[in-house]
Amino acid sequence: MIRVLLVDDQPLIRSGFRALLELEDDIEVVAEAADGRAGLELARRHRPDIALVDIQMPVTDGIETTRQIAADPELAGVHVVVLTNYGLDEYVFHALRAGAAGFLVKDIEPEDFLHAVRVAARGDALLAPSITRRLIDRFVTQPLAPRVTSGLEELTVREREAVALVAQGLSNDEIAARMVISPLTAKTHVHRAMTKLHARDRAQLVVLAYESGLVTPRPR
Repeated sequence: MIRVLLVDDQPLIRSGFRALLELEDDIEVVAEAADGRAGLELARRHRPDIALVDIQMPVTDGIETTRQIAADPELAGVHVVVLTNYGLDEYVFHALRAGAAGFLVKDIEPEDFLHAVRVAARGDALLAPSITRRLIDRFVTQPLAPRVTSGLEELTVREREAVALVAQGLSNDEIAARMVISPLTAKTHVHRAMTKLHARDRAQLVVLAYESGLVTPRPR
């Protein structure tokens, strides 16, 4: 059973998502919150698989809520998916940097929404290669102060190559073709890199690759 926490200050949004989710036999909504602080408390109480968190909320916004969930070792199993009205905006990038597994636009089609919840529950990032490329194009090309990333020096040459390709928006199959290896081996390289870099998911690898200087943004 996939356990979901809804965190949004709009009751209509919460009720709509709840109604949709509870029609599914394998999904359960365990709690709702109208602000980030309450959402964090409920995340600690219920330990859901997925926290659907609105970006703009009173008391504590979605970015700070995401950051606190991601920083809490006891909530390592909670995958935060941020909700936005605006698509790929600056708030989304900051939420990904804070530790979100991905994002959804609130006007998403119902079948796509349910698929996304199941994808996030498996621990996969909600960043399709096309979305990753858009993310890179619009935000990672902005100047960021490089930070020292613990564990980067522990990556093997092949793991570094795999991470660099993830940061270019390639899927595991595309990485496998580029590196002339099997998709399973590509997936293994990515997974081991995530473990060494303490990245929660693929989305974090993209951010870490650029912030560490492993990949240099290309001029527009």
